[in-house]
Amino acid sequence: MSNRIKVTAPLVILHGDEMAQVAFEKILEKFVSSPLDIRLVEIDLSAEHRLLTNGRAVIDAIEALKRYRVGVKNAGMTVNRAQLGELLAKHPELDGTKLHPLATKSPNGAIRKGIGGNITREDIQFRNLQVRRPDWVGRDIEVDTMEHGGIKESFNALSTATGVIKLMFVGASGDPVELHRREVNKGDPWLLATNNLDDVKAWAHHFFQRAIDEKRDAYLGLKDTVIAGYDGVMRAAIERIFEADYRRQFETLGLEYHYELIDAQAARLVANPPERVLWGVPDNNTGRKLYKLVNQLKQHGIPSRKAHVSLSRMSAGGGDQYGSYNMPAEEDGILKVVVDGDEKHARRVKKGDPILLMSNDRQAIKDWVGQVFRDASRKEKEVYFGLKREYMEYDEVFSTVITEVRLELAQADTPPPSFMIMRPSSQLIKMITDPPRNALYPAQNLDGDIFSDISAALGGSLATASSIIESQSGTMLFEAPHGTAHDLYLKYLESDGKEAHFNSSALIYAVANALETLAEREGNDALLDYATRLKAALIDTVAAGIITGDLKGKTTDPDAEQVVDMQGFLDAVEARLMVSPGS
Repeated sequence: MSNRIKVTAPLVILHGDEMAQVAFEKILEKFVSSPLDIRLVEIDLSAEHRLLTNGRAVIDAIEALKRYRVGVKNAGMTVNRAQLGELLAKHPELDGTKLHPLATKSPNGAIRKGIGGNITREDIQFRNLQVRRPDWVGRDIEVDTMEHGGIKESFNALSTATGVIKLMFVGASGDPVELHRREVNKGDPWLLATNNLDDVKAWAHHFFQRAIDEKRDAYLGLKDTVIAGYDGVMRAAIERIFEADYRRQFETLGLEYHYELIDAQAARLVANPPERVLWGVPDNNTGRKLYKLVNQLKQHGIPSRKAHVSLSRMSAGGGDQYGSYNMPAEEDGILKVVVDGDEKHARRVKKGDPILLMSNDRQAIKDWVGQVFRDASRKEKEVYFGLKREYMEYDEVFSTVITEVRLELAQADTPPPSFMIMRPSSQLIKMITDPPRNALYPAQNLDGDIFSDISAALGGSLATASSIIESQSGTMLFEAPHGTAHDLYLKYLESDGKEAHFNSSALIYAVANALETLAEREGNDALLDYATRLKAALIDTVAAGIITGDLKGKTTDPDAEQVVDMQGFLDAVEARLMVSPGS
């Protein structure tokens, strides 16, 4: 007779790429398939399979999650142009001109939008991690951003009617052309932003020349994978200038140029800052936040965090930049925004200027705020919102909704948690330099992406945090906040699998969270006990000093650390799980 724990409900498993997938397969075999009698609904979300199915795999994932309501997602690649070219060369039967966006873009946003989910990122409560904070005080780092254009000089408003918002363009022909349309409800916020490409190019010359004059390495951060028609256009223009006018000078002076996605770049800058660097963030909305943070860090440094950090990210509904229309202008002309037949705004653009039209759903905002307050109340957290409500109608709707939700909770005799509303730059500074003991930081989509990576990096490793995507209908998707570990995967391949280094903590914790949710929903005490013991085994393994290389020197007793490879760590967790009470 099998002693495997019987689980009634299926668990959705979304596979990913590279080293994270190597680890995920071992985790599923060791901690799910072997000890549990459970049906796994498995979907291959690897970059190659998304391409081969022309994005159908992403739709299958959304449908499976909506049907079965609990899943675990592994990290997957978002292919760049070179990687896409390699995959198309490997599969000559595919027509690269007829690919659906879901075939090549990150599936994360589509999945969150498909299930209507918001993200909560929390530190795993390891007891003995003590990250050595970088010495920030007086550090010689400068942040450079554009003064004009972008969201700083956007036109933003609340829709006064339920209907259709249209982005129209009038070019040389004089005839209006519809670029984009989307449905909006009365009260939904929307925003039009553009950047003058000539201003971007002028900033690029200033940025690279300043790096040369001040003998600094240059770092550039944008979000070109998600906002390709906006941030991607700026990146391409900036890097053309670097290649044509500055690369040779950089090489002669021994200076380096680096590009990385803004969230990863921000995490690297704060948690592992270079000695002397000029950091360029042409998006002035993000750039000003990070400029203020860096100046605070140079003056006050980073305190040791005595509390774990939670951050809730508003992502349901595909709102903000991640659900935007973004595209460069094809010619000189005039942009017009028409809402329910009324022209609300017009502005001139030139050929190549990046355009961004974004909106959000007021009901989705309300669902998110309710989720934030429920989570904070359940875990007794203080709440710190970040909004620019003084001069952004787009953000003011969040403030109004917060008041509505608090009143509704009070009328239902549910005391809302204590909360504050501050500017996003102040929210970020508080989270990093003045964190309270038990706080939840709710943020809009792009801010939440950047802030969560910074916080995770300060926790010691991206693998020391958990990520939970929760929809209003109760769909729960658990994932690790880290990526696929491309560099570790190359070493794994080069060594023919003998050199396997990867911190599996976040993936183990995600699996345990999913099993815990299944147990609670079906009243399965044996499964709940197992999930609880799996979490404890993970935390106890690290508490015993058995760690992977990314945490070396980051525990409270470095001399007692035992650094192991990926398999050694999994075996150590399994050993503690087998001897724990109830096993």
